[in-house]
Amino acid sequence: MNSNTHLQIILADTRINTVLPAIAQLNLPNWWLAGGAVRNTVWSSVFGNDCGLGIKDFDIAFFDIEGNRSQEQVAKTTLTEKFPHDEFDVKNQASFARWRLGSRPYNNTEDAIADWLHTATAVGVRLDAQGQWQFFTPYGLDDLFGGIIRPTPTHTHNIDAHNKASGFLQKCPYLRLA
Repeated sequence: MNSNTHLQIILADTRINTVLPAIAQLNLPNWWLAGGAVRNTVWSSVFGNDCGLGIKDFDIAFFDIEGNRSQEQVAKTTLTEKFPHDEFDVKNQASFARWRLGSRPYNNTEDAIADWLHTATAVGVRLDAQGQWQFFTPYGLDDLFGGIIRPTPTHTHNIDAHNKASGFLQKCPYLRLA
């Protein structure tokens, strides 16, 4: 079984499989569900309930060069109305550098996700127009499945990446630093 199929099997029986179709219905351009929801769902599946990392929120990244912050809020409100017990963080990666100091401008959503702090966090999933799963895994899935916390190349010496890694280790002792 290939890694993408393995990831789909893990996610298919979780909250992510319930939320993905609703995200797809928003028709956000070049969107991906990525980050902690995907990472923590996999780590909980691999390491069991003793791994105290659950879904804090659903990180939805999209790219619309003409978009504005209200687009993010409309998407968040729509999802929150449908799933009132969940949190959603919807961000247009085209405008990210404008409001987040120190961020570089991105060329597309994939460019942004590949620049996230850790390789196991830089994993995106979505449904295409036919409802088929798609995956974006710029660093592969070995770190995700192996519980390895490794900074992405641009964050090797980033204190934020180090601090986040420490938090992961406190909640899930089965993880390892690379």
